[in-house]
Amino acid sequence: MTAMLELRDVAKVYGEGAAEVHALRGIELTVAVGELVAVMGPSGSGKSTLLTIAGSLEEPSSGDVLVGGASLGGMSRKEKARLRRQSIGYVFQDFNLLAGLTAAENVAMPLELDGTSARDAKAAALAALEDLGIAERADHFADDLSGGERQRVAIARAVVGSRRLLLADEPTGALDSVNSEAVMRLVKRICERGAAGVVVTHEAQLASWADRVVFLRDGRVVDQTSRPAAPESLLGSH
Repeated sequence: MTAMLELRDVAKVYGEGAAEVHALRGIELTVAVGELVAVMGPSGSGKSTLLTIAGSLEEPSSGDVLVGGASLGGMSRKEKARLRRQSIGYVFQDFNLLAGLTAAENVAMPLELDGTSARDAKAAALAALEDLGIAERADHFADDLSGGERQRVAIARAVVGSRRLLLADEPTGALDSVNSEAVMRLVKRICERGAAGVVVTHEAQLASWADRVVFLRDGRVVDQTSRPAAPESLLGSH
């Protein structure tokens, strides 16, 4: 299968000397087109760092990251920004919605920034919100939405258009179990349509939607399995 995301011997070090922290150590990870990978592990294991590096939001200390076969290491900041707008959907833990925009405007914004007409961008935004069962809140401002509603708007923004790589950091953290399952079902469907997905989660039930589960500990991949059940010793406390 065609690889959409490749991390090749990726390491990330913060600080220097006695304050040096190794967030990632020699990460090797390939995610194919059509594949959904869940990343699990204890707090501080490097899960969020892996996502930010995969999404070109942060530079690795060493190693290489490829998206769609293109090395991020050889890209300028402008080229990386264009790649994120066009190809990478990112769901942040804190939503990162713009308070001065409505739900539909937040979702449509990445498309408009990339040259899509306002009319077509709004239509695509409404379709994404409909998929997540929140279309009736399309004209409400972000600050007027509940935490769960803001989460679904953030997910809609990440999947709108023709994104090829979806990266999500605890995308169901603000949702109840019914809406969490709906979100994972949507993410799975997007991958089946030809995208690749990486989802950080601490919930084994949600990880069961993934084709593969990768376990991190102390910045290293310690196990990979197609089965959702994870040993308690790997999950640790949260």
